[in-house]
Amino acid sequence: MANMFAFAEARGGELRKVAFETVAAARRAADATGGGEVHALVLGAPGIGDRAAALGTYGADLVMVVEHPALERYSAETFAATAAERLKAGSYRAGFFAASAEGRDLAPRVAARLGLPLASDVTAFEFQGDAVLVQHPGYTGKINLTLRLTGTPAILSLRPGALPVTEAPRTARVERAEPAADPSAARVVVTELAQQTATALDLGEAPVIVSGGRGLRGAEHFKLVEDLAAAFGNAAVGATRAVTDDGWRPATDQIGQTGRVVSPELYVAVGISGAIQHLAGMRTSRTIVAINKDKDAPIFKVADYGIVGDLFEVVPRLTEEVRKAKGR
Repeated sequence: MANMFAFAEARGGELRKVAFETVAAARRAADATGGGEVHALVLGAPGIGDRAAALGTYGADLVMVVEHPALERYSAETFAATAAERLKAGSYRAGFFAASAEGRDLAPRVAARLGLPLASDVTAFEFQGDAVLVQHPGYTGKINLTLRLTGTPAILSLRPGALPVTEAPRTARVERAEPAADPSAARVVVTELAQQTATALDLGEAPVIVSGGRGLRGAEHFKLVEDLAAAFGNAAVGATRAVTDDGWRPATDQIGQTGRVVSPELYVAVGISGAIQHLAGMRTSRTIVAINKDKDAPIFKVADYGIVGDLFEVVPRLTEEVRKAKGR
């Protein structure tokens, strides 16, 4: 029987979707290794503790809450010191983090502090004896690598959306704790958080993403993508690097190796040829639909459904059909 650690990410006073993903993954790991407990750690501004009980829905037995006014935004030094202290104090088999923008910075810091093995951008894992086998996309997503971690606890950062989130309800115990380092003494301070408008879904949390590429021919034609996303009602808008480099969309919309890595339930690629850089950021989506007039476009090699045609004709018709299906 082994206990598992999960870092539950929060932003703006709310738990993020990836917080439930890490807890659910830790729960599955605990059940697979004898049914130990799952201990989750949440850091944030005063009030974040009010959200802690929600983690019990996904399998947390204990939620450790650290509140401080200076933790409203991510503080690398304080978060890393606190997570490392909690991991070291517990007899954990593994620690789960999200491979989000925050988690990609935090997990390596924690692993380095404790001298532990780390696997990043994990899409699957399995415990075998004293080792953890994890799958990780390699060579810009061309292959899946299997890594073997033998240190304890092993640190895994999970690709957002890549693993299923299942409920395992229980009443979580909540404990209050102090940060392991003084947040006000941090040498690095986050002064601004660049994000989409409050009404826009975050790319990492949207179940549906509609992305546009150079095939749209200009920024003004991105309204086709926006209209299709609005028709779904639960969709975010993404873009390729070429599009953001040309200034058609903000950099926060970029999906790919040097942008966001996403795994939504549905990914609709509009006018995207399918360069390796872009595929690395979205090929783990559950279902991929590609719309392109070039039947030989690389995007069709990873698509579950392909529509060969003029996007300026296909997308408006698809938008109308989605609206009818949704009763809009």
